[in-house]
Amino acid sequence: MPSTFLLYGATGYTGSLTARTAVQRGLKPVLAGRNPAKVGALAAELGLEWRAFSLEDAEALDRVLRETAVVLHCAGPYSRTYKPMADACLRTGTHYLDLTGELMEHEALAARDAEAKAAGVMLLPSVGFDVVPSDCLAVHLKRRLPTATRLTLAFQAFGGSSRGTMISAFDAVDRPGMVRRDGRLVPVPAAWKTRPVDFGQGPVACTTLPWGDLATAYRSTGIPNIETYIALPASQRLVMKSARYLGWLLGSKPGKAALMRMARALPAGPSDTERAGGHSLLWGEAIDDAGKRVECRMLTPHTYTFTAIASLVVVERVLAGDAPFGYQTPAKAYGADFALGIAGVTRTDG
Repeated sequence: MPSTFLLYGATGYTGSLTARTAVQRGLKPVLAGRNPAKVGALAAELGLEWRAFSLEDAEALDRVLRETAVVLHCAGPYSRTYKPMADACLRTGTHYLDLTGELMEHEALAARDAEAKAAGVMLLPSVGFDVVPSDCLAVHLKRRLPTATRLTLAFQAFGGSSRGTMISAFDAVDRPGMVRRDGRLVPVPAAWKTRPVDFGQGPVACTTLPWGDLATAYRSTGIPNIETYIALPASQRLVMKSARYLGWLLGSKPGKAALMRMARALPAGPSDTERAGGHSLLWGEAIDDAGKRVECRMLTPHTYTFTAIASLVVVERVLAGDAPFGYQTPAKAYGADFALGIAGVTRTDG
């Protein structure tokens, strides 16, 4: 099995963690990013090849992609970076993987399914915590209740977030909430609903957010009505709700600039100790029109630990030739039990 692939965005928090994990797994990614000094230093430390180029340099991007079968795109915010990379993958016949959790990117890539099939390319966004475990959970629930017409998913993460995650969150601060109704995406106010969810240790307040599963779970299961939730403390729920009234200000050029300055002042991400002590919980519920209901819970390692491992397992599958063409979701490509192959993941039916 060939062991080389392109890892773009290698010097960010998640990218560098993934690069180090790849070496531990015996893989030899070609590291890439915009900053030659940073990429070169990391590559020298890990004994890997490297390239430096901007995503705006289409000629350089195409030249590098022609050297590899698959790219793992780790440079966010993905709302700004996915398109040039995906465009180049379709031009060069390179399989596309990324770590996004952003809903509208999935919608845009799903619309290019026929184009990807014609090019012999797999477009598989969200091969990390967003949305591998939740997509597998959704398909498992559908498997248990084939007549399901309503799906609810929620998660709770422990152990801290990265600077990149916060930058992506701030970048989306002026966007509305979303749910899926009768197969269509429907805008709703930010933090539209709050409901209790029992992840296994008693009820926790969870709030709606436009999670990528509104795209992936719909295409993986066909369930037409979907809501997605996150567990947050009351102070953060209040901040989310304030976007209903201040989104215009926070989304303005000065507002976003201020938010980005705040985000860039944050630590790069959780320490090794924090990641080792962290974990994430997921919960899902499927209901049919007759009122029959099933639920399930999952436990995973820390979100970034899970992301590094899961994304590389997908890379390994692709390098081995297991890459169905067209737009894919994790569970469509690799099955409802794929997440259970990641060490530390458990699933419990309710």
